[in-house]
Amino acid sequence: MNNLRKRVIIVTDGDRIARKAVETAADNIHGRCISMSAGNPTSLSGSDIIQLINIAKYDPVIVMVDDRGNTGKGKGERAMEYIINSKEVEVMGIIAVASNTFGGRGTKVDLSIDKFGNVVSSAVDKHGNKLDNKILKGDTVNSIDDYSKLFTVGIGDPGKMDDLDSIESGSPIITKALEKIISEYKRTRA
Repeated sequence: MNNLRKRVIIVTDGDRIARKAVETAADNIHGRCISMSAGNPTSLSGSDIIQLINIAKYDPVIVMVDDRGNTGKGKGERAMEYIINSKEVEVMGIIAVASNTFGGRGTKVDLSIDKFGNVVSSAVDKHGNKLDNKILKGDTVNSIDDYSKLFTVGIGDPGKMDDLDSIESGSPIITKALEKIISEYKRTRA
């Protein structure tokens, strides 16, 4: 393993509020958020995002990808696949964001953080409510199962979840999701 590669966490949302929540959470964990990766949908290519990751001053680097409701393989999923398959970076894990999208197969999560900050073994919905299964539905998550070795944490809508993940309160849910990915990454490499 090349220790010079930047470590990356991917978040499958990129709208304006999600961007602010991810920026706040990245500061909370002393990471680096690539704000230019935000967009609804993602406007940068995977190659463009890799270039930005490589010039980041420190890591982990958090990037956002978004399909803007497209349950097919949209710009966000294509960018995510490019990043995951790149030999230039090391993806630590994925934060799978639930949405109200209908259709699509969804993705199986390893765990989720509900809107109250509880770690749960099932998926959650867009509002961060615990579901009865492990399949999280969202517009930018359908190809995550193709990379089942990557640790995946489900959450509701970053910066929202009935105001329990508000930027004003420090975006505690997305912060906890990032922390879970980091701790699992360290545990598997100990």
